[in-house]
Amino acid sequence: MLFAIEASDGEVEQAIGDFWRELPGDAEGRPYADEAVRGVRSALSELDARIVRASKNWRLERMTRVDRNLLRLGAWELVTRADVPRAVVLDEAVELAKRFGTEESGAFVNGVLDRIADDCGRADEPRVAN
Repeated sequence: MLFAIEASDGEVEQAIGDFWRELPGDAEGRPYADEAVRGVRSALSELDARIVRASKNWRLERMTRVDRNLLRLGAWELVTRADVPRAVVLDEAVELAKRFGTEESGAFVNGVLDRIADDCGRADEPRVAN
């Protein structure tokens, strides 16, 4: 949805509605996805500023649309969703970057989100010994 909004310069609510009409998907995950899209778009300037600070020598305009929107989503989760562990945010974003981005996307997204997580105080969760 974030990719589509940016590609078409569309409205958030229109993009959400269009997405779910085309790809009904998992009803259980829909409220979270909708919240994430609305949250990212409403905090876009703040998220982009965090991404720029964390991405050494990379302007937003130089990033691929996939990478840029995965970074926005990951940054939003790191900043606003303390209930989602840091490792989960990073792992999911990296997997999506590897699947839909370039050969370098996984490492790039991981590095930027790792710096954003550090900057906003999201420490690695302690590992539990078995």
